[in-house]
Amino acid sequence: MTAEGTATASPAEKDGAAGRQLTALLTCAMAFSMLQLFLLGALGPRLVTELGVSPAVLGLTTTIGFGTAAVLSPAGGRIVDRIGPRRSLVVLLLVSAAALALIGAAPGAGLLLGAVALGGVPQALANPATNKAVLRAVPPARRGAVTGLKQSGVQLGAFAAGLPLALLAGGIGWRGAVWTGAGAALVAGLWALRVLPADPAAPPAGPRTALVPRGMVAWLAVFSLFLGAGIASVNTYLALFGAQRLDMGPTAAAALVAVLGVAGIAGRVGWSKAARPGRAEWLPGWLACGALGAAALLAAALVAGPLVWVGAIAVGVFAVSGNAVSMVLVMQRAAPGRAGQDSALVAAGFFGGFAVGPPLFGLLAQSGRYGPGWLLVAAEFAVAAAVAFLWAVRDRREGPA
Repeated sequence: MTAEGTATASPAEKDGAAGRQLTALLTCAMAFSMLQLFLLGALGPRLVTELGVSPAVLGLTTTIGFGTAAVLSPAGGRIVDRIGPRRSLVVLLLVSAAALALIGAAPGAGLLLGAVALGGVPQALANPATNKAVLRAVPPARRGAVTGLKQSGVQLGAFAAGLPLALLAGGIGWRGAVWTGAGAALVAGLWALRVLPADPAAPPAGPRTALVPRGMVAWLAVFSLFLGAGIASVNTYLALFGAQRLDMGPTAAAALVAVLGVAGIAGRVGWSKAARPGRAEWLPGWLACGALGAAALLAAALVAGPLVWVGAIAVGVFAVSGNAVSMVLVMQRAAPGRAGQDSALVAAGFFGGFAVGPPLFGLLAQSGRYGPGWLLVAAEFAVAAAVAFLWAVRDRREGPA
């Protein structure tokens, strides 16, 4: 107690509070880095009706955003390793705010697609910047749990888009809802600028590292390519599927994205904690198998509508958790100074899948063929499972690569 009778926090309590604040900030950064994807998916029925975009153009927004992220990710990893996580996270959040503001102002497809391309920048920075921050500030024993929590921020973004922002869109319009997200991202950027510790001095420039993934990173990048293709198709078209084929209203259809987001939060946190060395190597394959079953449930919803809710939960628990487990594996095995680069290369595969998946699905959704669309998603998850199991078997036989 002080002379005035007030309690002072112990060093352990201060460290715990700082750790919680860091985890919350990293979770927000992951949420805002991909919020535009979930908003475009959740607000898809309104965009089709009010902005006059077609389902195919809706899929093209995802292609442009994540195609940009895939191209920029290898360079983004180098930038993060060079300038540090604090500067990278501030840039991430401020650019997210700008992209969302432009989406809200878009009069048609042209500016909408340009804003989505700008939104690829924070996506490219998100995984390397947050992983670098975890490695710098979090003790090794807690890194798996913190990684799961911060990766769950992506699904927190899905929940925010599918419930509170979708409800807000019903009251003040979809533009007002998107601008609200932009304002929140700006506040988060100022928060990061205030609370994150200064970055260390930039390391001396060393030899340029290869941008082609090798070993485990290459396997995880290919796994992430097919996993991302399936996840992005679900994120982009789930609400539109509910509205067009299951006769849901726009708000109820958007709630499917919120349910997927909540399930994804639980899945990412739980599976990341379970991803201990010796077990983590097998989890991506089993999670992809669960995702395959989730896609089958979405297809079956054409016959039994309530299964769409079960399928959305299963996508969250299994499919979206695969990305979190792959990031845990990267941090467990990254060589010193390579965490940002390796994270970025795996993320590039994931974003490449996000760019490719929705346009393929959109060709089917354009003509109302959602059944074949969900079977395509199931096939993408099946390939991801095969790649993951092949790597796990090879890794056990030959040792870590």
